[in-house]
Amino acid sequence: MAFFSVIIPLYNKENFIEATLKSVLNQSFTDFEILIINDGSTDKSAEKIIEFKDSRIRLFSKENGGASSARNYGIEKAQSNYITFIDADDYWYPNFLEEMYLSINNFPDQKVFSAAIEIETSKNVIPAVYSIQKKNDFEIVNYFSASLKESVIWTSCAVFHKSIFESVGLFDTTIKSGQDTDLWIRIGLIYPILFSWKILARYVYDANSLSKNQSLIYGKINFSKFEKLEIRNPDLKKFLDLNRCSLAIRLKINRNQINYKELYQAINLKNLSTKKRILLVLPAFVLKNLVQLQKILANYNLSNTVYK
Repeated sequence: MAFFSVIIPLYNKENFIEATLKSVLNQSFTDFEILIINDGSTDKSAEKIIEFKDSRIRLFSKENGGASSARNYGIEKAQSNYITFIDADDYWYPNFLEEMYLSINNFPDQKVFSAAIEIETSKNVIPAVYSIQKKNDFEIVNYFSASLKESVIWTSCAVFHKSIFESVGLFDTTIKSGQDTDLWIRIGLIYPILFSWKILARYVYDANSLSKNQSLIYGKINFSKFEKLEIRNPDLKKFLDLNRCSLAIRLKINRNQINYKELYQAINLKNLSTKKRILLVLPAFVLKNLVQLQKILANYNLSNTVYK
């Protein structure tokens, strides 16, 4: 049995999948299986996979059901105790699995392992900025307090013991955008995160990706499902309020005043900075221009975020 199961959900990424797959096959740690879940691609993505001749690759095909459905399918087919994901347009550095293997051996009681990432835009490569202070090469952190800027769990830069999914469940396929955040919240309520400061993966910003599609904001995570838990968990409450703020801005830009007001009323404004409180009440046309400006600044490493 391989030590790691690497799950790659694949949907219409013919221009990216070769580079992503090569970054997995070029790992210095080689004891892994690769499960590629072709989620109903209509381009030449699957053909690109067939060109690779490596016995560790297992290709599955299914009807299109979204990234969460594909990842869940991969989890069910995985044969290893440690599961990791990489999206079909992201990239691992050659030591990703080796560093994760060392972390697992050095911290055998931990179940969730993650590392720092960098973000590739059309103009630049930007190291992610985190809300925790670096004290050591590794930090055991609370997910919520450690993720007030960039999330310390990124889908393409984390490893999970398989028992976690038996405990908290799988990705929620009813959520169209933010499924990963929903799962990280459920994990963070139970498990601490072992976070490495080494940059081990690169997130490739694709402007055409579904995760950037504004039309999907109506199918995003439902924060109200955590209302009872956040009452007695201030770290969770602050984390959710920051995410509510980001989503509320998107809703206002898209002229969805009803859902905007619902989110706004659920926010404890004391959990937001003065800047975010101001942003929440600005007119939609001003917010739209500010978001476009911040996207441009992010391309040139002058800003590390758009909404947060």
